[in-house]
Amino acid sequence: MSATAGPATIESIDPSNGEVVGTYEVFSEGRIDAALDLAHDAFRNYRRTPWSERAALMSGIAREMRAMRDELAGMVSREMGKPIKEAEAEVEKCAWAAEHYAEHGDAYLAPEPIDAGEGRRVVVHKRPLGPVLAIMPWNYPLWQAVRAATPIVSAGNTFVLKHASNVTGCGLLLEQAFERAGAAPGVFKTIVVSGRKASELIGDRRIAGVTLTGSDAAGVAVGEAAGRAIKPVVLELGGSDPFIVLRDANLDKAVATAVTARFQNTGQSCIAAKRFIVVEAVAEEFEGRFAEAAEGLRRGAPSDPETQLGPMAREDLRDELAGIVRASEAAGARVLTGGVCPDEPGAWYEPTVVSAAASSGAPVMREETFGPVAAVARVPDEAAAIELANESEFGLGSSLWTEDLERAEKLSAEIEAGMVFVNAMTTSDPRIPFGGVKRSGVGRELGGEYGIRAFVNMQSVVLTELR
Repeated sequence: MSATAGPATIESIDPSNGEVVGTYEVFSEGRIDAALDLAHDAFRNYRRTPWSERAALMSGIAREMRAMRDELAGMVSREMGKPIKEAEAEVEKCAWAAEHYAEHGDAYLAPEPIDAGEGRRVVVHKRPLGPVLAIMPWNYPLWQAVRAATPIVSAGNTFVLKHASNVTGCGLLLEQAFERAGAAPGVFKTIVVSGRKASELIGDRRIAGVTLTGSDAAGVAVGEAAGRAIKPVVLELGGSDPFIVLRDANLDKAVATAVTARFQNTGQSCIAAKRFIVVEAVAEEFEGRFAEAAEGLRRGAPSDPETQLGPMAREDLRDELAGIVRASEAAGARVLTGGVCPDEPGAWYEPTVVSAAASSGAPVMREETFGPVAAVARVPDEAAAIELANESEFGLGSSLWTEDLERAEKLSAEIEAGMVFVNAMTTSDPRIPFGGVKRSGVGRELGGEYGIRAFVNMQSVVLTELR
């Protein structure tokens, strides 16, 4: 748990054992001001750099991420408890995103001619806006920041990162990686401030836009602040993603994928499958096999390469999740496996599968369970499955399992989510637009031109020939 160590410092805590990982000085007002000046001044020069230099920077970032893999992955593992193999994979994914924009960013930003007739030539240019404030969460300390930064910086903007306090070390290492890759000081700047202070900075004249990944409550606050300042905003918020299993699903693949989709990153992901909605004809088999597989996951020290399930990031989050499971039991849900806080130091929670009737009102079916808890509900048919999937205030990702792809494509039109993955788990990919609907947020990240254009001025230049 990130805790106050003094009037001007914060600590990051290893959630596997409660030990202090690092103590960091919170930026003073003067230091914040200097950081914003640096980002603003860097933008004046960086915005004019040719694409070849930006592409070289992206390639350099990929190279440096890989060169720093052990250092970066080790910090992730210590600060938020991610199993080391998953942390190493997160580093590689960041490098992949940087390589993607190095290769394709020029095409995404290419000027677009429009035929306006009447002796006029119209060209739409994508001009950078300025420093973009990024308020990022702890669950993917590298990927969340890099997936936002690579398109934003590729577009010619500068990037000001306010990371979650408990992963401050990761934020500072990312600044080092960008500078080692060749970024001028201020192109990527990490500031160590509170969430409240970050919200105040949205209105600063030097900030041109804001991107947030976080809770829907945080999204409301940031969205309001951006609206008052009339600045562009991307909000990637919570999710309660459905994993829908129809009667003709391949259960071998569905069960194996379900375990990863729910328990990867110890279940601490906005796009993790959280509600498993299974048609009655195959529900008993799916439920039993899923619970057995979850029970077999190896829980252990994040530093152990064999560990499959680490601790949760903070003890307060673990306690909140345990409370949701207890309240669900009180509402009639059955715990098939897990539901236990081990009696040992750290933010540990056993992998848990809960069977809950769709109509029970159990919190596991309504709330975003951010941790290793899966809720399984049985439904009579696919129509009921789609109806239950949509009974959520969130609409981020979804997974649909059926052998009939034509039918799946038709059903996808009925699912209220920003992403529908058929016979696969929801993932983020630099090539695919990422984002949701309803209280899961607004705007898109990644996805080729979709993410890179989120913070650009789509400037129309109208050239009229005088005769």
